[in-house]
Amino acid sequence: MKLFDKYNRVNIGVTIVIMLVTGIVYYYTISHILTGQIDKDLVLEENEVFSYVSKNHRLPDVYESNHQQIVFAPIGQQSDQRRFLDTVYRDYDEKKIEAARALISSVKVSGQNYRITVTQSKVETEDLIQIIFLITIGVIVALLAILIILNRVILKSIWKPFYKVLFQLKEFSLASNPIVSSTLSTIDEFTELDQAVISMADRVKSDYQNLKGFTENASHELMTPISIINSKLDILVQTDEFTDKQSKLLNDIYSTVTRLTRLNKSMLLLAKIENGLIKDIHDVDIKEVLEECLYQHEEMLQQLDIILSTDLHNKKIHANKSLIEILLNNLLSNSIRHNYHNGQLSVILDAQKLTITNTGEGSFNFDQMLKRFHKSDGSEGIGLGLTLCKQICDKYGFKLGYKLDDKMHTFSVIF
Repeated sequence: MKLFDKYNRVNIGVTIVIMLVTGIVYYYTISHILTGQIDKDLVLEENEVFSYVSKNHRLPDVYESNHQQIVFAPIGQQSDQRRFLDTVYRDYDEKKIEAARALISSVKVSGQNYRITVTQSKVETEDLIQIIFLITIGVIVALLAILIILNRVILKSIWKPFYKVLFQLKEFSLASNPIVSSTLSTIDEFTELDQAVISMADRVKSDYQNLKGFTENASHELMTPISIINSKLDILVQTDEFTDKQSKLLNDIYSTVTRLTRLNKSMLLLAKIENGLIKDIHDVDIKEVLEECLYQHEEMLQQLDIILSTDLHNKKIHANKSLIEILLNNLLSNSIRHNYHNGQLSVILDAQKLTITNTGEGSFNFDQMLKRFHKSDGSEGIGLGLTLCKQICDKYGFKLGYKLDDKMHTFSVIF
C-alpha cells in the first residue's frame, strides 16, 4: 500500500472516530441543556401553583395547554418528595403518546396535602435535537468530503518531488549513462533525499566506470600473453620428440591455455553486453542458425551415440547474429556435455519458444547456475555459459527457463 493511501485511510479513519465521539457527546450535551430548560419551565409552573394557593387558599383549576398538564391528587399527612422524572404524555388531540418530563411536588391546602404533578411534552425538544443532530451529521459529512479532496490535492502536490526522485531511481541504468537531475522542493526532507540520491548516483557511476575500465583493460591485456603462450607452445611442440609424460604435461598446458582463452573471451563478451557495446542488429533466422550449430556439434553427438530428434519451424528475430549463435551453442553444448552414452537430445523450435531437452544424471539449482563462475559438480566448463545465455536473453527480452522431469533436463527460451 502506498504511503499516500495509508495516510489518507488513517487520517480519515481517525477523523471519523473523532467526529462520531464528538457527535455523541454533542448530542447528549444538547439533550441535557434542553432537558434543563424544560425543568426550569416545570419549576416556573410549580411556583405559580404555590403562589395561587398562598393568595387564594385553594387549588387552581386543572388545565391542559401547549403540551402541558397539571394534575392534583390528595395524599396522606406525609408530603411527597420533590423530584424530576422522565415519563409519557398523552396528546388527546393527535391521539398519541409522547415522551415527557414531569415534576412531582406537594402543597398543603386547608390542612390537606395534595400531590402536584406538572407534565410537559418533550416532542418539540426531541424534534429540535433531531434537527440539530441531522445538521451536525451533514456538517461532518461535508467536512470529511472536503478533507478527502484537500488531502488528495494538497498531499499529491507535496509528494510530487518524492515521486520524481523515485521515477529517476527506477529509470537509473549504468549502461545508458544516466543523468540524475536535481528536484526542487520546499520540504527539507525531500531536498535532503534528492541530494543524497544525486550523490549516490555520482559515486555509483564513478565506481562503475573504474570497474568497467579495469575489466576491459585486464581482458585486453590478457590476450597478448595468452597469444604468446600459444605460439611458444606451438614452437616447442615442433622442436623435438617428447616422452609420454612430457606429452601429457604439454597437453595439460594446452587445455589450460584454451580454458583461459575461453574465459577471457567470455568476460569480454559479458562486459560488452552489459555496457551495450554490441550494436550490430538485423533479422536473424533462428532455424538457420540452429541447424548450423547442430552441424558443428555433430561429431560430439556421434562420439556419445546420442539420439537426436528435431522439430524446427521458421522463426526470425531482430538481434545480433553472433550473440544468438553464442546462446544456441552454449545451450546445445551443455545439453551434450552433460548427457551420457546412448542418451537422447530433442530440439524443438516454434514461433513462441525454443525447447532443448536432454537426458542426464543429477540435478542442480538453476538460479545458482546463472551466477558467474558457478558450476555443477564434475563440470569442465568455466562457469560463464549459462550466465552469458541469461545476459543475452535479458538483452532481447527473452525468458530463459529450466525444468527437470524424470532425468530429462529441459531448457527453454521464450521469445
